[in-house]
Amino acid sequence: MPETLPDAQVRRHVAVQDVASASPKGDAVIRAGAGVSAFAAAMVAFVGLSSAWGSAHHSFAPYEPTLQIKFSGVVTDFRWRNPHVYIEMDVVDDSTGKTRHWLIECANPGILNRVGWKFNMVKAGDRITVIVSPLRNGEPAALLKQITLADGSTYSNGGPAGRATIE
Repeated sequence: MPETLPDAQVRRHVAVQDVASASPKGDAVIRAGAGVSAFAAAMVAFVGLSSAWGSAHHSFAPYEPTLQIKFSGVVTDFRWRNPHVYIEMDVVDDSTGKTRHWLIECANPGILNRVGWKFNMVKAGDRITVIVSPLRNGEPAALLKQITLADGSTYSNGGPAGRATIE
């Protein structure tokens, strides 16, 4: 049975077949009539990849939109990367005295830059206070609404995540 290729490889294979060879000058020589099929293959690849990138991103559905909570803790990790910036922090539960490790999802670096964040403003060991919308399933992870640094400065998570509605 012939081996099947993923869609992106098939589209790339079809586009390559439309190019007959390269001229001595290095220009691609395309067979007569192949321009339309090469264009069609390129469009199929573009649309396919565009929809894959678009569907790879998630919504805010896992988070409880009507509930916001506020807590303080110590940062254990800060990752300034696309597609999202993440803060990991240890938080002591006042009622039980137990420490819970939280994962806080932030917007992407571009959005955070526009609302005043800097890539080095949060570091492991920093004590911060956050207002978040927690996961619906009760796990210790949340969507950031606002962060307050040890110096008292506050920053939002940018427009798409929504603003903090509690203080």
